Amino acid sequence: MTRPAASLVNLEQASKAYSDRVLLDRVSLGVSVGQRIGVVGRNGAGKTTLLATLAGFAGLDSGRATRGRDVTIGYLPQGEQLSGTVGAVVFGDAAEHEWAADPRSRSAVAGLLGGIDVGADLDRLSGGERRRAALAALLRGSYDLLLLDEPTNHLDLEAITWLAGYLREHARTYVVVTHDRWFLDEVTELTWEVADGQVHAYEGGYSAYVLAKAERARVAAATDQRRRNLLRKELAWLRRGPPARTSKPKFRIEAANALIAGEPPARDGVELARLAAARLGKTVVELEDVSVSAGGRTLLDHVSWQLGPGDRVGIVGVNGTGKTTLLRLLAGLLPVPSPAGDPVVADGHVVTGSTVRTGFLTQEAAVVDPDLRVLEAAEQVRSSAVVGRRELSVSQLLDLVGLRADRQWTRVGDLSGGERRRLQLLLLLLSEPNVLLLDEPTNDLDIETLTELEDLLDGWPGSVVVVSHDRYFLERVTDHVLALVDGQLAYLPGGVEEYLRLREASAPGRVASALPGARSPGLGAAHGPPGRSAAAEGRQNAASQRAAQKELARLERQITRLSDTEVQLSADLAAHATDYAMLIELGAQLRAVQAERAGLEDRWLEVAEEIGG
Repeated sequence: MTRPAASLVNLEQASKAYSDRVLLDRVSLGVSVGQRIGVVGRNGAGKTTLLATLAGFAGLDSGRATRGRDVTIGYLPQGEQLSGTVGAVVFGDAAEHEWAADPRSRSAVAGLLGGIDVGADLDRLSGGERRRAALAALLRGSYDLLLLDEPTNHLDLEAITWLAGYLREHARTYVVVTHDRWFLDEVTELTWEVADGQVHAYEGGYSAYVLAKAERARVAAATDQRRRNLLRKELAWLRRGPPARTSKPKFRIEAANALIAGEPPARDGVELARLAAARLGKTVVELEDVSVSAGGRTLLDHVSWQLGPGDRVGIVGVNGTGKTTLLRLLAGLLPVPSPAGDPVVADGHVVTGSTVRTGFLTQEAAVVDPDLRVLEAAEQVRSSAVVGRRELSVSQLLDLVGLRADRQWTRVGDLSGGERRRLQLLLLLLSEPNVLLLDEPTNDLDIETLTELEDLLDGWPGSVVVVSHDRYFLERVTDHVLALVDGQLAYLPGGVEEYLRLREASAPGRVASALPGARSPGLGAAHGPPGRSAAAEGRQNAASQRAAQKELARLERQITRLSDTEVQLSADLAAHATDYAMLIELGAQLRAVQAERAGLEDRWLEVAEEIGG
């Protein structure tokens, strides 16, 4: 008999409230050895409070939090308070030969501190560089449990991909709060949803969580009759996406297909392109031999590129390559000083269509009178707006971006950072632009708000250019991906996956030449976690893999047989609706079959995980 995994941290009837908001309401849960948990929920639902409570940094109003004897916990808060140099924070008093002898330390340093001067003062570094230093310091340690609050904040695509690989390779038990859905699917095996003071558990990562939520919505259809169900829409997109994203157990495929039967594609690309052409004409924005430099660095080097009507383009590249500068150029805001205060020099021609109305969502907060109520601030722009084929009031739009009725009469100055970001986004959409330029739009937004935003963009007829480190969001809302590499825009037919593959596979100094359309070298290689070679691992696992595949096939046959039996028993129940004795007997048989099938499905998941791992 398998012994249960040791419990590391437990909450018993834990309650916590701030002002009149109850974040935890008599919550009981625990984290056991080997669990890899992702935490989702709306901004302000209590995710950070839950994590801080598990870490021992937040007191409870009632209930208790207990920790196993000698359990060590590594905690990464959102607002880390670091001071001193990078080297002092990350390495402490350890000499280089000491930390260099540890493979995990070498990997953390290589993956996170590349290009950062270890002698630099943290107060003078960017938010992304400070985040990397905090992560490197944490990951160098050895802990029984890692608690990570938004670890991907300020990280670029390469660093996020590296972190996912590192956690899979080196971390056994962790709880991570993040809105990055790709990251959740990569590193988690159990999902906690924090809502209304409770914590609901779902098996699997984000995709499995969406499926489970959609199944619950189907069962409880009486409470939600509208066809435009966002969970169904997102599930449909997940199922129609790349095969790697849809590698769910076979016994769930039919359930997923049943849920999305008749669900149209997320976007009608032909119709949106027609509407965009009608609104924009043939010319949107064209770059002709454009060069831009700032602070002695060349950000764009003789670039020629056209943004067409209805184009949906994602821009990727390492931090500091000039992605935000490119958006400012498209918005007609250059030459202006760069964020660092350096003068920007631009050369070449930018042609903007006469009908273009640009909406630019910057990373900086919009200037709004802090004494206005949220609804008043929005109504100053427009009282309603057409989204797709629907005309929605400002109040309905605010509700869609997560500013519910009780928050619409809140002073703008009293909003949280995430709520201000949502208001900034809504004010932009209310101005009815036909070209959207979005610079890191997912910052400070929770997953539910992101799905609402994606739904709004699905029916938005115009051109979109998105700069984001959120891989899921990029794949979801754009049709094409460009890499900004050494001053050049390179088209990537394979999207983000191709960009990361080329970054990792190419040698330092030769990566740019591997990207289609790039002309100059010097991008540098991404670092990944060390591991055994594929051949060596294949030789070691060949026998167990074959055995596991055989067991999978056997389990699938058994599950199929039980599913057929379950269908027959359900039909028999309907046929004997008036025979109470027969109903009791058939009901008992059906429950036994369902229990047996559930056990086989759990075993299927275990074996599939062994094969996938």
